[in-house]
Amino acid sequence: MDRDKNEKMKKVRRRSELSYHLMVFPGLFFLILFSYIPMVGLLMAFQDFVPAKGLFRSEFVGLKHFTYMFQLPDIGKIIRNTLVIALGKMMLGMVIAIAFAILLNEVRIKIMKKTVQTIVYLPHFLSWVVLASVVTNMFGLDGSVNQVLASLGLEKVNFLGNSRVFPSLIIGTDVWKEFGYSSVVYLAAITSIDPGLHEAATMDGASWWKRIWHVTLPGMLPIILLMTATNLTSILSAGFDQIYNLYSPLVYETGDVLDTYVYRIGLVGRQYSFGAAVGLCRSIVGMVLLLSSNALTKKLTDQKIF
Repeated sequence: MDRDKNEKMKKVRRRSELSYHLMVFPGLFFLILFSYIPMVGLLMAFQDFVPAKGLFRSEFVGLKHFTYMFQLPDIGKIIRNTLVIALGKMMLGMVIAIAFAILLNEVRIKIMKKTVQTIVYLPHFLSWVVLASVVTNMFGLDGSVNQVLASLGLEKVNFLGNSRVFPSLIIGTDVWKEFGYSSVVYLAAITSIDPGLHEAATMDGASWWKRIWHVTLPGMLPIILLMTATNLTSILSAGFDQIYNLYSPLVYETGDVLDTYVYRIGLVGRQYSFGAAVGLCRSIVGMVLLLSSNALTKKLTDQKIF
């Protein structure tokens, strides 16, 4: 009797879970189609790939392209540019997003709070193809920013053609675009903190700054570590779409990153195998950083990302 009852319960459970599996299936299908099946193309990194011969008839050359990559005179500069821009985006974006979320949480007028949150969140949905023209019109030599500088008696700055200024422009505009999205996540973390902790700290005479430092930030720590870990996986991806739409040969010295370099050499230059080798190295570094950050998160918070 008990065995029959258990079998019936299992069948009922399977039927009730079927709808959830059907909901997951479309996303899983596209994940396999666009993320896993294309991984077969990694074979190109170990071949002298010729499109006419195809993936399985091209000559196998082993680690030739990886050796060539590390022998390039510009590879050190390109990796440096990638790390500088990616780390700048990640660190500055995190600080501004956390600060904004904390300040927004202090707003007690709901309409104003939601309005401000919506305004700063909207740029996240805009493509860099659109925003690049806005940035160009604002920061070009004849743009509004330089017109303001000229009206103040200051010299114009070639933001898009000066190799020293260009990385700051890239970092600043990306932070402006994305900090609203990140702040929503941090704001959710703040609202999940027990209000009783703030009340107890206030009764003990803690100032606003001390409550932020000793209550709010520790309560946000798991989410901060999670966001940091997910961002670390793309540390060698400084934002192809943004840089490609804004850079020029004048700023290759500080603005050329791995993604744009692979595009110019691998696709435009038709060195498909070399581009695949660089992409594979970048993915391996991202995987190592993700596993390392997962272990570090487990050690610091006794929680794992996966």
